[in-house]
Amino acid sequence: MDNQHASPCPDTLTELRERTRAFARERDWEQFHTPKNLAMALSVEVAELAEHFQWLRTGADDELDDAKRAGIRHELADVLLYLVQLADRTGVDLRAAALEKIALNAAKYPADRVRGDARKSTQY
Repeated sequence: MDNQHASPCPDTLTELRERTRAFARERDWEQFHTPKNLAMALSVEVAELAEHFQWLRTGADDELDDAKRAGIRHELADVLLYLVQLADRTGVDLRAAALEKIALNAAKYPADRVRGDARKSTQY
């Protein structure tokens, strides 16, 4: 991405959104960044991330070499970038949505009731 107008490392989701907007605008890619296309691209990147863990016993750190770690890091970045772009195009404040979801999950899965139990809320 072009660094002439932005700090070297965005510190917030808002700054990251602005950087992704500028990156797409400079390449005239905004026309392709519809919610549908971004959602599809996001799902592809999640699948590419999962590939790095495929056939590993657990995916724990001791099973990963430097090349695997780099691949995982890059795919996580792709997932984040597409997620930020999709949220931008759909008018979702990711931080607010995440905080809302944490609160909903806390109500759905009270710690005193589910501690150490990985079942879905419909299973207990």
